Amino acid sequence: MAVGFTWNVDAVDIELERHSVERALWRFRKTLPGFVWDAAVLEGNPFTFPEVQTLMEGVTVGGHRISDERQVVALAESMQVLGDMVEGADFHLDKVTSDRLQFVIAKDEALEAGHFRGEGSLNINISVNLGEYGSHTPPEPGPNGSALIAVFDEGLKSILALPDPVQQSIAYFLFAALNQFYFDGNKRTGRAMMNGHLMTHGIDAISVPAARRLEFNTLMVDFYRTREATAMFEFLLSCHPDRAAV
Repeated sequence: MAVGFTWNVDAVDIELERHSVERALWRFRKTLPGFVWDAAVLEGNPFTFPEVQTLMEGVTVGGHRISDERQVVALAESMQVLGDMVEGADFHLDKVTSDRLQFVIAKDEALEAGHFRGEGSLNINISVNLGEYGSHTPPEPGPNGSALIAVFDEGLKSILALPDPVQQSIAYFLFAALNQFYFDGNKRTGRAMMNGHLMTHGIDAISVPAARRLEFNTLMVDFYRTREATAMFEFLLSCHPDRAAV
């Protein structure tokens, strides 16, 4: 496939219950502090859940680095923007939407935010540290980011040809994580895009629980190494609120 990896759809239960878009948004917004905290923990952020709640209420929490606080604030803002985009029917599984969300997520962290690697003044490649397994090197950006844009366009076409929004959403997240289109915030942006696509189809968003950080990271390393995504599909589906509650 043009996405650069494979999975066995027959080995996973891909069916998730559909509701209205309004219902999916209501549940997302009701549990927003949990989404923000889970996402922050996946980044190694030390903020506790009560501290995230307090910060989201507009009250500063002492004893933390400014960079950690800004990361939490950015995550909260990006999820609010995501909810507004879905509510206003402005969310689309495309580069424009991804660029907008990535800018909010990583404007305080990335070398350049809001556009693909190579589209700005910097044209350098990056790598993902896989610990004992070395590193994963994504595609080089090419002149003005042209190589990455071509990878994105072909991969997105393949993703949108999949038969259901659940596969499309999860495949998009993994596609974004694999190709590292941005200098930073790729997994955060990919999950936001995954959840936006799910909610536009009335399917509840997925948050990777903080308690499952090690499992998530281990499976992502395996995914980078093997380009086989069935285990990641199973994992993300198991994090869906309907499955997690069983």
